[in-house]
Amino acid sequence: MDRLFIFDTTLRDGEQVPGCQLNTIEKIQVAKALEQLGVDVIEAGFPISSPGDFNSVIEISKAVTWPTICALTRAVEKDIDCAAEALQYAKHKRIHTGIGTSESHIRYKFNSTPDEIIERAVRAVKYAKKYVEDVEFYAEDAGRTDNEYLARVIDAVTKAGATVCNIPDTTGFRVPNEYQEKIAYLYEHVDAFAAGKSILSTHCHNDLGMATANTVAGVLGGARQVEVTINGIGERAGNTSLEEIAMIFKTHPDLGIETNINTTRIFPTSRMVSGLMNMPVQPNKAIVGRNAFAHSSGIHQDGVLKNASTYEIMDPKEVGIDDNAIVLTARSGRAALKHRLHINGVDIEGDKLDALYQDFLKLADKKKEVTDDDILILAGADRASAGSVKLDFLRVSSGTGDVSSIAAIGLDIAGQKFEAGSTGNGPVDAAINALKQIIRKEMIIKEFTIQAISKGSNDMAKVHMSVDYDGRVYYGFAANTDIVQASVEAYIDAINKFK
Repeated sequence: MDRLFIFDTTLRDGEQVPGCQLNTIEKIQVAKALEQLGVDVIEAGFPISSPGDFNSVIEISKAVTWPTICALTRAVEKDIDCAAEALQYAKHKRIHTGIGTSESHIRYKFNSTPDEIIERAVRAVKYAKKYVEDVEFYAEDAGRTDNEYLARVIDAVTKAGATVCNIPDTTGFRVPNEYQEKIAYLYEHVDAFAAGKSILSTHCHNDLGMATANTVAGVLGGARQVEVTINGIGERAGNTSLEEIAMIFKTHPDLGIETNINTTRIFPTSRMVSGLMNMPVQPNKAIVGRNAFAHSSGIHQDGVLKNASTYEIMDPKEVGIDDNAIVLTARSGRAALKHRLHINGVDIEGDKLDALYQDFLKLADKKKEVTDDDILILAGADRASAGSVKLDFLRVSSGTGDVSSIAAIGLDIAGQKFEAGSTGNGPVDAAINALKQIIRKEMIIKEFTIQAISKGSNDMAKVHMSVDYDGRVYYGFAANTDIVQASVEAYIDAINKFK
């Protein structure tokens, strides 16, 4: 079996999704979960991009023990200096530097020439080698780069000391056979790979829905590192899903590839990342979606009951799904709540558990059954309560025909109480108009979506909202069994992020 190294970029590429930014404490929580999952490399951030990213790389380096901590840079000396400083506490450190290599990048992005790009790439790798032994080079937009020229670039950087060469399909353009041919061409034409002095890495995007297929093709072509994210999150249509790659090679041992992933940690890690980043996992998502092991067809149900292997190629327990789940109701105790939280990747003790349990009881009184999504939302609610603007009360009455809806609202702003009322075209509009009577800022709602967590009239509604203020877009999230209250709380969540 050949060893495939798992490079997780959830905290860098994955976190570039609008509205999914994490604070340092949350990033450390994710990094520790990735360590338990068994990933080999954690790309902790892009240190030069912001003080927050710089600090997160430092703190993750301190918190994580055995995985390699990687920091991204451009092929710029000050970027590399900054990355090296951020990695000072990492037990195993890697600098990930690179430059665009496609014709469009060379001509339009850099206004340069192919030879100058090779010189800049080599110079960056050599400069990074002054700080760390482990240097990864990325050829941005390699997917659309001519293979012969790409081989020249990669040959030059491996001779300069690059230990890993990342071949990104940055735009998600290639189809599997093309990507496999590209990786195989590089393996055959760059001596460092056959000699074991460097390894090839995949980094595939999902713009055409082929990220996972391209990644597998790349591995079959000779790549021995894959760059992935939890739940496939990432810019635009996302990245290759870690869970899909791990389970593809686990269920196909005939391919001769093994990873270090503890697959029983996949589901709890997925749920934790989903909760922290406010990114719901689509129900039909492979491996971790709530329907991934669900069977509604009578024929399928009959077959599964007779023998699960008739319609399931994986045991749910292999990915950490407890198919004997404890159902939570108003009669459930703290132990049951703590158990379900643990299964979903959240460990809470002491006073925090007591406070969460009280919130759980209030919700359980409103619902017949509390779902995993419900308790994850409750577990993340303390982040919203830390803002300076809080909702004191909300009263609404809906109108019919020509009668407008009416809302009265009370806010606590840094300890001061404010009240206002207004009308609107429906209860949500009336409530937000009342809020604007107190928060007198030029705010425009750009996006407003309501998602039912499961189903039923007493279900939790999760509201996602983007608000334009002073030329910037801020994202708000909230959940409640009352859709109007959830909408107002999402608006307040966005307001609390204004700078």
